[in-house]
Amino acid sequence: MSGSGKKVVDVAFKASKNIDWEGMAKLLVSDEARKEFATLRHTFDEVNSTLQTKFSQEPEPIDWEYYRKGIGSRLVDMYKEAYESVEIPKFVDTVTPQYKPKFDALLVELKEAEEKSLKESERLEKEIAEVQELKQKISTMTADEYFEKHPELKKKFDDEIRNDYWGY
Repeated sequence: MSGSGKKVVDVAFKASKNIDWEGMAKLLVSDEARKEFATLRHTFDEVNSTLQTKFSQEPEPIDWEYYRKGIGSRLVDMYKEAYESVEIPKFVDTVTPQYKPKFDALLVELKEAEEKSLKESERLEKEIAEVQELKQKISTMTADEYFEKHPELKKKFDDEIRNDYWGY
């Protein structure tokens, strides 16, 4: 097998080991998404299996002497010469260098979005905790206690009273 073909098989094998199929499946919520995910996983497994079996094996060497005995050396030598003159072109990857910088930029953008999302999630968790605390205390809370937590509202109400604005 050519070096590049073996490299592709190795990369595909390593990639299949690193995929957390169960973790991804837990994130799916709709039945349609689960069906599509199952199809994706099945297709991936088929392709990976093909890569592991069909393309990872070296072809068996031809026993030219066996054919010389049965057919004749002149015809076999002609076929052997033709067989050995066939050159299989090596795969040259021209796509990866073109898209690698774009992919790396997307990874950086993804990390930034992830950090932003985590910060926003943390802020929302705090806000939820505050609202739940307020919900529990609202029936026994005084206006002064509420205005301690929300001084901007106290200032707004004081300004309205000071300016003799009563909402109508």
